[in-house]
Amino acid sequence: MITSIRTRVAIVGAGPAGLILSHLLADAGIESIVIDQRSRDEIEHTIRAGILEQGTVDLLTAIDPNTRVHTIGDRHDGIELRFQGEGHRIDFPGLVGRSVWLYPQHEVLKDMLRLRLGAGQDLRFGVTASRVEDVESERPRVFATTADGEELTIEADFVVGADGSRSVVRPAITGDSRSGYFREYPFAWFGILTEAPPSAEELIYSNSRNGFALISQRSPEVQRMYFQCAPDADPNALTEEQIWETLQSRVPGTTLKEGPIFQRDVLRFRSFVAHELRHGRAALVGDAAHTVPPTGAKGMNLAIADVVLLARALRALLNESDERPIDGYAEQASRRIWKAQHFSWWMTSMLHTAPDASDFDHLRQAGELRSVVESEAGRTFLAEAYTGWPIG
Repeated sequence: MITSIRTRVAIVGAGPAGLILSHLLADAGIESIVIDQRSRDEIEHTIRAGILEQGTVDLLTAIDPNTRVHTIGDRHDGIELRFQGEGHRIDFPGLVGRSVWLYPQHEVLKDMLRLRLGAGQDLRFGVTASRVEDVESERPRVFATTADGEELTIEADFVVGADGSRSVVRPAITGDSRSGYFREYPFAWFGILTEAPPSAEELIYSNSRNGFALISQRSPEVQRMYFQCAPDADPNALTEEQIWETLQSRVPGTTLKEGPIFQRDVLRFRSFVAHELRHGRAALVGDAAHTVPPTGAKGMNLAIADVVLLARALRALLNESDERPIDGYAEQASRRIWKAQHFSWWMTSMLHTAPDASDFDHLRQAGELRSVVESEAGRTFLAEAYTGWPIG
């Protein structure tokens, strides 16, 4: 049995990008359908880290003045850069008048799912998209299968791929799922979740001879920490004692508060930007369009910036028959994407130890870090990029 449905905008992917886009479209009176191959429980309980830029928090607050960002989220007014055994704080409000919020991505998803379902959004879980066709026509189609095995065809005025780095929509726009600019890094992050009090009030980005470490937080009782490792590292190869020894060696001058480790994983580093972000009546946002290393905390924020631009373009196209904003979407979004790619690459290369690093490389890296922390201009550049450029 094949079911065909009609909508204005078909959104593939119920992550932050897809859900926020559906809200902005609804505000403009534009109907949409959102599909995702995961269940609601999977979406809400897949643990993801999250540092929200000032602009992202402003948008979430505009969407819901009672957003939990301001109740269970934690505002951070700076970060610490630690190298050669010394800590140097970057004061965000003092430098650029902005802050960031520690608020995990899955909490954003819980908030947006509640809001969209409460508003009557057509949101279908367990629906797996297989392909997108006819994007050069005015009636592009999404072909999918429901959890019950029923074939589903969605005909729309526009299709949006918000379906992550393995996007099904991307081939309809670029011609090939792997068509894009790509870089893989020679290291990864060994990440843990531990039951312990915070080791610091703000994030510590630490460069050492032994490699990089990030000391982050999750809640007053649970902390998130990472250290640089090989991309093929086995997350189960180390004992808890070895993990704590490695972390402590990477953050000289700070005594970490230890506790039981209840989750561990290895996060590989990749940078990717699709060759095309829009073709005909289809466009990409978020990880479907680009991925960045986590060092610069840009992933979800960049996706939301895409969505703000695309929502404005779709409002002009579908409500006013004005094609100029959608024709300019890719170029305008790309400006921010490549700034974010540069910042993420810069933070990554400045803080991590390359496998073949020499004494010269270590000392040059320390000189680069000093050039940042000992210069107001350097600190301001980092603060401006980390807290986020204006959206739109």
